Amino acid sequence: MTTFDEILEEAGNFGRCQKRIFALLCMVSLPFSGVYVGIVFQGFTPEHWCQDSGVSQIRQSCGWSLMDTRKITVPLVNTSGVLVHSQCEQYDLDWNNTGLTCDNLESDLNDAHRSKAPMTSCKEGWEYDYEGRQSFVTEFDLVCNDAWVVDMYQATLNAGFLVGSITFGYLADRFGRKRSFLMSNLLNGVAGILVAVAPNYISMLVFRTIFGFAVKGGWMSVYVLITELVGVEYRRMVGVLLQMFFSVGILILTLIAYLITDWRWLQVAFTVPYFIFLSYFWLIPESPRWLLSQNNSTKAKEITEAIAKENKKTLSKNIDTLRDDNAQTSTASFLDLVRTPNMRKHTFILMFNWFTSAIVYQGLIMRVGIAGGNVYIDFLISGLVEFPAAFLILFTIDRIGRRLPFATANIVAGVSCFITAMIPDSHFWVKTVVACIGRLCITMAFEMVVFVNTELYPTFVRNLGVSVCSTLCDIGGIVAPFLLYRLATIWLELPLIIFGAIAFVAGGLVLLLPETRGIRLPETIDDIEFPNRHKENQPKSQQLTNLLPTDMTTNKETTIV
Repeated sequence: MTTFDEILEEAGNFGRCQKRIFALLCMVSLPFSGVYVGIVFQGFTPEHWCQDSGVSQIRQSCGWSLMDTRKITVPLVNTSGVLVHSQCEQYDLDWNNTGLTCDNLESDLNDAHRSKAPMTSCKEGWEYDYEGRQSFVTEFDLVCNDAWVVDMYQATLNAGFLVGSITFGYLADRFGRKRSFLMSNLLNGVAGILVAVAPNYISMLVFRTIFGFAVKGGWMSVYVLITELVGVEYRRMVGVLLQMFFSVGILILTLIAYLITDWRWLQVAFTVPYFIFLSYFWLIPESPRWLLSQNNSTKAKEITEAIAKENKKTLSKNIDTLRDDNAQTSTASFLDLVRTPNMRKHTFILMFNWFTSAIVYQGLIMRVGIAGGNVYIDFLISGLVEFPAAFLILFTIDRIGRRLPFATANIVAGVSCFITAMIPDSHFWVKTVVACIGRLCITMAFEMVVFVNTELYPTFVRNLGVSVCSTLCDIGGIVAPFLLYRLATIWLELPLIIFGAIAFVAGGLVLLLPETRGIRLPETIDDIEFPNRHKENQPKSQQLTNLLPTDMTTNKETTIV
């Protein structure tokens, strides 16, 4: 009997065919960044204050600018010890009867007059200082008492991720990686356009949930497909680089958002590629490994021979004896993840790290939209600092190991959040550099949790283990916007303190996990509970540090960075 890995050695582990497919599938990560963090631009909340028809008349007659109008007619309120113009209250005055003139504004409405003037909540909507741009916040007036509703935009996306991960995980195993990918792209295109044309905020959230349901499942199918098409020594590399293209997408998103000023057209811009990806029906093959698992050896042989032909290789082994080398005989149960001490420890620590990575990563990205700087420059810088994460991972994990870089990334991210919160705004570039270090480290931690998770569970329960632990990623994504935006109204830097605390704790917990560098993947629970029992008898040829096909799960969360 010949295994697929043996045939792949002759067909080419990462030849011209796999490189072509990999390049095509990397394109799928580009629009995903717009879906995942587009809220920074689509849901941007600009400076705003109460609109008053009386003030509008005075402004037109006097030729005041919008900012001059705010300076004179908007009350000041104490926020965190600083006097700022109110965003949610206005003077309860009939401006046409105040005697206000255009020539001497300060004397006509001085501080004494302002302090005695009655105030009320906004009655006629809001004015926005957004330079002709439009977000869904400005379109639907989601400010003041309705500001919390903005959080639902990201929360519903992550809720869709959660359900979609499970659903498409099943569909990819049942109907194939390629079919589930194409199905998700069709649904992505339709749901994305519906988000762009939604007549109100409630319908937009419904379509946004469907969008999240489909987009994450399709991306996971891509992740699994490419790792099943390359040799074992290339699987970690393609997995990390595929995620790095998410960072490329962030840079492209910055440019597109700068050029497209309306949130609806921006939504269309990163939805259109999903219709283009439907052409992959003719450009990428189904996974031969999956076909073998479905006893469809005829089609698996046909695809394998096509791979060899494109790679200009000749198959000498008897491909007619090709068999499924990933068949599993044990049945996994959720109780297997918590029944024994080491398994229970691994499960809870990994769950917390998935949760922490999602909250801190998304929180730091979304914070760009409320930090008060130039949102485009800040977002571009934060995207650039993600690139070294992939190279640091590839450089360190086979030299130093998994545990130390993983723990260090979390701890440094936590410390960076603490320091950033304490640096005054006057030291802008120092604050920016420290924040970027935190962003780099949490990106690194988020990418590492993927394969560390696979290496800490035995084969028969590995898929289930990653699926269960990674659901905490989407739960963290649901919590992140509420944690960021609501705490920021109390103190802008308070979310950073929370992010720093949980990242620091996550790093400390990682140190309680075993090192997996140079250790063969566990096959049974005994390998986890009694690791020293098997170390002495391990031949070097059995040491696998790369992800095996059985390590992958179509129900797995991965970062998107």
